[in-house]
Amino acid sequence: MPAPRKLLVTDERGVARCWWCGSDPLYRAYHDREWGFPVADDTRLFEKICLEGFQAGLSWITILRKREHFRRACRGFDYPAVARFNTRSVDRLVKDASIVRHRGKIESVVNNARRALELADEAGGLAPFFWRFEAPGRFAGLRSTSPQSQTLSKELKARGWTFVGPTTIHAFMQAMGLVNDHVPGCAGRPKVEKARRRFRAPN
Repeated sequence: MPAPRKLLVTDERGVARCWWCGSDPLYRAYHDREWGFPVADDTRLFEKICLEGFQAGLSWITILRKREHFRRACRGFDYPAVARFNTRSVDRLVKDASIVRHRGKIESVVNNARRALELADEAGGLAPFFWRFEAPGRFAGLRSTSPQSQTLSKELKARGWTFVGPTTIHAFMQAMGLVNDHVPGCAGRPKVEKARRRFRAPN
């Protein structure tokens, strides 16, 4: 069923995309090559959940433009390395103008890296745990949470993770392919559907 036209934007070549990527080339590339494609790499999963936490109160394009700086500052989001950060490390990052200098969010990354070590030990990796919460691929409209994101958020909070509310987790799930929320009619939707069919969730 085609989505309402307002949920799609068509570029100068006639390619239809989800409305949110607009005309920004960086945003379009992210939409076309990354958003919604299934990810099983623990480092990428950890990176994304941290960046979604940094996004709270900001736009995703702001974080996307700073992503390489975040990667440099956070040791490529290698969570065993980030788990060793201390107060001095946090102080250093708070002074780094190339990233979002929010102490609470930076401290959350360090905390979540330590919790990620525990979770990986419990579940055999981050990916096997996260993919337990895969959602159906049907487009469900302009929602900011889902039953799966609410459940995953509760599970993470119970394990001591922070900045992992259901809205943040829903955005994480959309981006990492745990659900296909490309709008019907978007050129990216069938590509993601195909990738999800071929993907074998880790266990």
